[in-house]
Amino acid sequence: MRHSFHTFLILITVAVATVMVSACDENTVYDSYEHTPVAGWEKNDTLHYYVPPLRDSGSFQETIGLRINRNYPFTSVSLVVDQRILPGFRFHRDTIRCQFLPDDNLRGQAVSYSQYDFPLRDIDLRRGDSLVVTVWHAMKREILPGISDIGFKMTKKR
Repeated sequence: MRHSFHTFLILITVAVATVMVSACDENTVYDSYEHTPVAGWEKNDTLHYYVPPLRDSGSFQETIGLRINRNYPFTSVSLVVDQRILPGFRFHRDTIRCQFLPDDNLRGQAVSYSQYDFPLRDIDLRRGDSLVVTVWHAMKREILPGISDIGFKMTKKR
């Protein structure tokens, strides 16, 4: 009996480890979301992302992710994304317009959120470079309701 229980634990451990390893994306260098108040993301509420020093040089694809609910009043949002590359203090500023699907189910009775991902830029970085990324909205309206999270993701290109 003890032998079969031990074998069962080993099989479960191997199965969990296999699922965890296969679920990981080895090319993802950084992926983080910052919460915004769903009642209203203010224009002066800047979100910060700190990418630690890179282990390898390479070309990276950057992506901005948004989670919105049906309280978001527009079909798009404009975001300003500043990136400071350290060391060396190189600087990039991008303004991106994130267009949402007009026929999305957000306008219905559901309380759910929709996830959107928007490509930002391809960037070449060296081993040891790190990034400080800041994001804020550039809409005329001071407070935007319905946006719950903004994410920044970096994936190494193959």
